[in-house]
Amino acid sequence: MSRTVIRFLLSLCLLLLAGTVCARADQFNPAYLNLQQLSADTYAVLWKVPALDEQTNLKVLPVLPPQAQDLTPRSSSYASGASVQRWQIKVPGGLEGKEIAFSNLSRTSIDVLLRYERLDGTEQVVRLLPIRPSVMIVPSPGPLEVARAYTIIGIEHILQGVDHLLFVLSLVIIVTGTRRLLATVTAFTLAHSITLALATLGVIHVPSPPVEATIALSIVFVASEILRMQRGQVGLAASKPWLVAFAFGLLHGLGFAGALSEVGLPQNAIPLALLFFNVGVEIGQIIFIAAVLSVIFVTQRLFAGRINAVFATRFAAYAIGITASYWVIERIASF
Repeated sequence: MSRTVIRFLLSLCLLLLAGTVCARADQFNPAYLNLQQLSADTYAVLWKVPALDEQTNLKVLPVLPPQAQDLTPRSSSYASGASVQRWQIKVPGGLEGKEIAFSNLSRTSIDVLLRYERLDGTEQVVRLLPIRPSVMIVPSPGPLEVARAYTIIGIEHILQGVDHLLFVLSLVIIVTGTRRLLATVTAFTLAHSITLALATLGVIHVPSPPVEATIALSIVFVASEILRMQRGQVGLAASKPWLVAFAFGLLHGLGFAGALSEVGLPQNAIPLALLFFNVGVEIGQIIFIAAVLSVIFVTQRLFAGRINAVFATRFAAYAIGITASYWVIERIASF
């Protein structure tokens, strides 16, 4: 497989990704329902849904079991693009074995994250799609259920985190040789695993806006490194890709931690949930790269010799850099 073909196809994938997210990246903004059990049949409810302002939000509502009775008035607030409601309910016989649905979810493009906190410290975490707008509340899950739920959440997050994927794929364009590429990806994985664990466990805390802005800057940097490579210069990313991957991987781990904070961790299985969220992130990354390499294989057979790889790579680098620069400005504005 020729190096130019690989660069062209990877760049094509990057262009498609950049074009689909010209305004925002790394969106992990589902509606969120948290049910905290207070006694055998009483619960604290938190419902958060994306909103434009205090009066304009998505018309998606949780449909609680018919037996549910409101114990307190609903308090409402608006902050950071979301409308939040809090109240308490009583469900005779408890929630377990009963279904919770979401009205109008099938008419939207958002997901709903449901988190049910039991008295014994265990949790049920489910992500509902528009094609599956209801879920059954079940008894305390075992370790396998926790592992499965957080693996899926990790996979879904990385596949929606376009800025993380752009960074990784930019490195793939720059790095030559299977062994060096493997070392680079391993360094990135090790780095973001460290900061993900430290931030999630509360050892370190960095505000989200600066982290997200710096992640966007990391993409600008690797885009500029692609252009340096095009001019025949050996930049830091080309000479020491593992160092660049590790340094920026620490920042990307903080970004992953921000997404995980939206979900929360089961208090009785924090290490297990954290481990499998990270496993899910890696699986999602592998799935994405495997898909790109499959496109490379097919396209090489169909279009070999009929592409201008140098021009396409340069154009892709500018597209990536401009898109990431926009994200930098957007995220700095949210400080």
